[in-house]
Amino acid sequence: MSNSLKLLYNEHEVITRAAYVAREAGNLIGINNEEYELTISELIRFFRVYADQYHHHKEEQILFPEIARKSELLAGGILKQMEDDHEYFRETLRDIEAHLRNQNYPQADLGISEYTEALLDHIAVENEELFQTAYSLFTEDELDRIYFRFLDLDSVLGESKKKDFTDLLRTLSIHSEA
Repeated sequence: MSNSLKLLYNEHEVITRAAYVAREAGNLIGINNEEYELTISELIRFFRVYADQYHHHKEEQILFPEIARKSELLAGGILKQMEDDHEYFRETLRDIEAHLRNQNYPQADLGISEYTEALLDHIAVENEELFQTAYSLFTEDELDRIYFRFLDLDSVLGESKKKDFTDLLRTLSIHSEA
């Protein structure tokens, strides 16, 4: 498998772990609301920066346009759906954040549940369909060029910042289990 797709799969693994931490955080409601609010606030930051800026932007700015150049059918189908999902994720995070601000923790948790379910379904479609299609559409050289463009984007956003988010996730995992 190409490095470009491995990178995306690895990011999916990190995002999946965050989704499970977010689901577990609901156990804090009524027991430690302050810890719940802190955990969900940090997860929202994680999803906005790591999942959206690092990961979704790689797809939207690099991978999807490259796939669309190879297949108009995919551009109007699965790629459009994936981009619509990304926008849904952004909107849902705004809604969850509003519920947190109003200390409406049950609604925030419902939003987290809906968000993580949609996110995990989205990841499954990308892993099982879209990335497999990309692998068959591109030559190894094309996939390598895509990979280096991914690395360039990570470099612009900050490699150490990306690592900080995986470390944050580890810390949040410990807190949500406590």
